[in-house]
Amino acid sequence: MGVREQIDRYTDDQPPAKREELRELHRRILAISPDAKLWFLDGRNEAGKVVSNPSIGYGTATLSYADGGSKMFYKIGLSANSSGLSVYVMGLEDKTFLSGTYGSRLGKAKITGYCIRFRSTKDVDLHVFEEVVTDALS
Repeated sequence: MGVREQIDRYTDDQPPAKREELRELHRRILAISPDAKLWFLDGRNEAGKVVSNPSIGYGTATLSYADGGSKMFYKIGLSANSSGLSVYVMGLEDKTFLSGTYGSRLGKAKITGYCIRFRSTKDVDLHVFEEVVTDALS
């Protein structure tokens, strides 16, 4: 099964309200960067154990590890979770960048070093969301 089909299956498996919000954010990200590489991670590690929520990824980033290793990964991630939705911005060196740059304008969201969590798209300013995506993928 291809990545697009995996993404469709993942969104289809969500409860109706969350499904529509995931689809809307997916459309917005693709409108901003239609040629971004698409990823789908099912949340399982190499041993098949569930270690995270499944996520849709966009773009490419090189993640560097403290031991000197690195790997290719997505730049923006989108995931449903038990309390809403999460958007991940990978590869940020400054863990205060998201909150300092977008926090006061984003709306009702919890922002950590590389994650923006919110209950519903109704809680956030989608124009600021698009700014986050544009900045990350450019």
